[in-house]
Amino acid sequence: MRIAIASGKGGTGKTTVAVNLARAWGAPVQLLDCDVEEPNAHLFLGGDPGEEVPVFIRIPSVDETLCDGCGECGRFCEFHAIVCVGKAPIVFPGMCHACGGCARVCPQGAIREVDERIGVVETRRSGNVSLTLGRMDVGVSMAPPLIAAVRERIEDGVPVILDAPAGTSCSVVATLRETDFVVLVTEPTPFGLHDLTLAVDLVRELRLPFGVVVNRVGTGDGRVHVWCQKEGIEILLEIPDDRRIAEGYARGRLLVDVLPEYAGLFRSLAGSLAERGVCVA
Repeated sequence: MRIAIASGKGGTGKTTVAVNLARAWGAPVQLLDCDVEEPNAHLFLGGDPGEEVPVFIRIPSVDETLCDGCGECGRFCEFHAIVCVGKAPIVFPGMCHACGGCARVCPQGAIREVDERIGVVETRRSGNVSLTLGRMDVGVSMAPPLIAAVRERIEDGVPVILDAPAGTSCSVVATLRETDFVVLVTEPTPFGLHDLTLAVDLVRELRLPFGVVVNRVGTGDGRVHVWCQKEGIEILLEIPDDRRIAEGYARGRLLVDVLPEYAGLFRSLAGSLAERGVCVA
């Protein structure tokens, strides 16, 4: 079973839910940190760094001695990653989706593809959790190819938890695709509700089953609960607004380790999600 942990906005406690759920699973589980622009699951799980593999995409390189400036490559590229200005095209690597189309349509054969490094994929183990994370290189703007490289490390035969980036961007879509269930983490505030509605619209568009975890219950108001009831959305778990949780988080400690009285909440959530996995299979 593949479970994605997502949120409409940052700071709701998405990673808190992901890492504590993984630890409380009670059996071997794989955690993928797909927030490749700022991965942080390793800060809470610890473990020694394991294999680190660089990830590359293929981008165009133009041989100016062969190019006649016809502009076919620029007309083909819908992302404007290659533009013909004057004699030879200009390539914008940050906009390239590595489809290889420009090289195929070039009548002079002046374009070839070269490797462009975008980041690394790192693996490590911490207790029952096998962690795989992606880390983008500085200056790289395209996250989905690196997320795809992280997802390629999914292991067969074990539950998989995917910690998605915050928001509803292409990076989130790349993480959520082909998952069995999505846990949306929110907070009981006006901003939390606003961005939750965006996240719900996204998972409904992707036709994925989902439920909601409400973090920091006791702050804000009850509008998130009212809206979920109105929309027929199941609230899977409520995490109270407890200063001790924030103190443990600030020290990089897992909630289920620092406050054992909360461990049962995450074990219950893990059991509920595992049961859904049996139904999905």
